[in-house]
Amino acid sequence: MTADTTGLARTPPMGWNSWNAFRCDIDGEQIREVTDALVESSMREAGYEFVTLDDCWMAHERTDEDELVGNPERFPRGMAALGDYVHERGFAYGIYQSAGTFTCAHRYDDYPTSGSLTHEQADAETFADWGVDFLKYDNCGDHLDFDARERYRRMWDALDATGRSVVKSQCSWGEYEEWEWAREVGAHTWRTTTDIHDTWDSVLAILDQQVGLAEHAGPGGWNDPDMLQVGNDGLTTSESRAHFSLWCVLAAPLFAGNDVREMDAATRDILTNEAAIAVNQDPAGVQGTRRKRDGDGEVWAKPLADGDVAVCLLNRGESTREVELGVDQLALPDAAAYECRDLWTDEAFAVEDVVGATVPGHDVAFYRVGAA
Repeated sequence: MTADTTGLARTPPMGWNSWNAFRCDIDGEQIREVTDALVESSMREAGYEFVTLDDCWMAHERTDEDELVGNPERFPRGMAALGDYVHERGFAYGIYQSAGTFTCAHRYDDYPTSGSLTHEQADAETFADWGVDFLKYDNCGDHLDFDARERYRRMWDALDATGRSVVKSQCSWGEYEEWEWAREVGAHTWRTTTDIHDTWDSVLAILDQQVGLAEHAGPGGWNDPDMLQVGNDGLTTSESRAHFSLWCVLAAPLFAGNDVREMDAATRDILTNEAAIAVNQDPAGVQGTRRKRDGDGEVWAKPLADGDVAVCLLNRGESTREVELGVDQLALPDAAAYECRDLWTDEAFAVEDVVGATVPGHDVAFYRVGAA
């Protein structure tokens, strides 16, 4: 039986992933607590759908039947029981593996684990049995002379063969220009860069690598500039707000990567901003592009399904500066004036020729602009 995947990822997937906050320090009770916190913080209502375990969930070795199994000390109740808990609280269940002979924890944290290369059918059936709805599929381990397209296609085909609809997230770091072909082999998202870190320089470096990729994104398949670092220690509140705004304009998958059990009100307000999320989840599925760069000032814009345009005025530098763009560069319908609504304050004002703002350092102004 072949899974019906035609309706999956029509907008960028949203969820939470364990890696940025916890790396290999994960266990079943912690994930249950995070799942409850996602409900209590209103993130579920805001659209965060997937609760996803990243690397280090598995036992160091496969069973005698060559099957994957959860680490019995960290997940004593088993992986299917954890999936049941996630589902019972209204979320979808995500998990991690690698398209090589071992997972990335083996390389980064000396945590021996088995990848899925040459085990695809058995592992896909295991994931289906556990109720997995999302697979993040990494790129570590020996590749055994298989090229990247074949390695990923093998797993995506195996998941489809189980009859379970699974969102397929390809994490091969942009090494193979995946945006050119990942959708063809079955992926719904594909990483365009190496891993993000919780620094302003990392956010900007990854942002720069999205230039020129917009044509490859759209309903059913998305460029992925990696998970969110919003609320993690290395970013200030303004940097987190800018990071989130830019990922919304990029139509990027939105996977929170903070410890939601302990986040402050400012972080929660960023991650649950309804107006910003609406830009990310806009049904037209257009990835925003950089329209102007003037030193540390940049303008990124994303056309929306109702004819409005989301405009993000970015100040990359430390000193406050003016950032602006002519309305005539936004492809808006002709009008005597336009309404510009601030997506962070909900204040609205009229503009005629220019959308602009005085933007503090390491921050953005984020607007939705349409005919008045």
